[in-house]
Amino acid sequence: MKSVALHNLGCKVNAYEMDIMQQILEEKGYVIVPFHEKADIYIINTCTVTNIADRKSRQMLHQARARNPQAIVVAAGCYVQTGGREAAGDAAVDLVVGNNKKREIADILEEFFKNRENAPKDEEIADINGSCDYEEAKLRRTAGHTRAYIKIQDGCNQFCSYCIIPYARGRVRSRRWEDIWQEMEGLAAAGYREVVFTGIHISSYGLDLDDEAWKKGESVTKKREDGSRDYTGKSKLLDLLERVQDVEGVERIRLGSLEPRIITENAAKRLAAMPKVCPHFHLSLQSGCDETLKRMNRHYTTGEYLQCVNYLRGVYEDPAITTDVIVGFPGETEEEFARTRAFLKEAALYEIHIFRYSERKGTVAAGLPGRVPEAVRAERSGRLFALEQELSAAFRGSYIGKETEVLFEEKKEIRGKRYWIGHTPQYLRAAFCTDENMQNRVRKGRLTGFLEEELLLME
Repeated sequence: MKSVALHNLGCKVNAYEMDIMQQILEEKGYVIVPFHEKADIYIINTCTVTNIADRKSRQMLHQARARNPQAIVVAAGCYVQTGGREAAGDAAVDLVVGNNKKREIADILEEFFKNRENAPKDEEIADINGSCDYEEAKLRRTAGHTRAYIKIQDGCNQFCSYCIIPYARGRVRSRRWEDIWQEMEGLAAAGYREVVFTGIHISSYGLDLDDEAWKKGESVTKKREDGSRDYTGKSKLLDLLERVQDVEGVERIRLGSLEPRIITENAAKRLAAMPKVCPHFHLSLQSGCDETLKRMNRHYTTGEYLQCVNYLRGVYEDPAITTDVIVGFPGETEEEFARTRAFLKEAALYEIHIFRYSERKGTVAAGLPGRVPEAVRAERSGRLFALEQELSAAFRGSYIGKETEVLFEEKKEIRGKRYWIGHTPQYLRAAFCTDENMQNRVRKGRLTGFLEEELLLME
């Protein structure tokens, strides 16, 4: 049987879909080998979030071709979806597969081998904006040992001015809650105790599901009479979380990146009432300046964002709140950057993921005036990173002396002693010194100090 090497670029959604493709290929008898080895087939799951991501995708495709000139090289994913003609025209590529065709990878390969001489490269790039239903496939295991990612939706309707993803992923398509439940049950049976709900824009979960069917405990995609999608309505993410609280074996549920506007006072109270939901929330900010947020086409103000943070802090004791920030967005003045820095200091978040703005062809932002020089972007990024380190250390330090629980994942030797390393519900890394096997086990204890810079010690 043919050997297949897979390589993933990009986000957790891409990683989940790569696991799905690997699972499907294994079931069909393909032999999975490491990407650095010689293989009959190479599949690169590409990313397109920035121009740099496009370039990395092309580089990996060319690496695969160089590794085995006789192999079949498959380009799949977002770079293909937005630039299919370019990918199909690349001499290193034999076959391209769009985002809504990944679950058909085995059939696509079989058909390709049957008609290899006449098969067009780009026949599998369908218009993803025409996709109406979630492309269902269930994952039974992942590369991790204790934590599993579960994709609950695809697509995005937000159209932030810097983002190409709505064009690569299409409009919102939500997964049936019944299928999510079943996947959680299967992963729990395989030993996973923690799951992370992920998607392209999980706060939009359920916008495309029929309200009346949902009330009856069903998940049915709603359509208008003319057959087009209806995106009116409210997110059903919290309803989903409440429905899956009773899945046996799953002890923790984490959430991927959230739209800040989903956190109302009532939403915070509902979240706090669900014992399996971890008090760890990633609220995407992007800028701490209202004028910049407008240019980004983000639909909230810094004041509204801070209110969302305070709602969570009002119902949880020291919740971990993290965010993303883009520096050097077109038109960002030194004064606007100063506002962002001051806002982040006031919000005092746990972690800030800092990104230097990178132009993406095809987005509104790529045509905006006021391009910030790369040197200025780098300097501002450095200043924010220093602040992030300060805030992150302060948050970790605030947990010293507190009782918590840790789900252990890996062992590590530090200064001659053996430790098991894991995460608290707030996603703080903690270590416990023992020779006992703690893999995938939960232990309660007190955090006594720092073992390393970003690693707390449990006793």
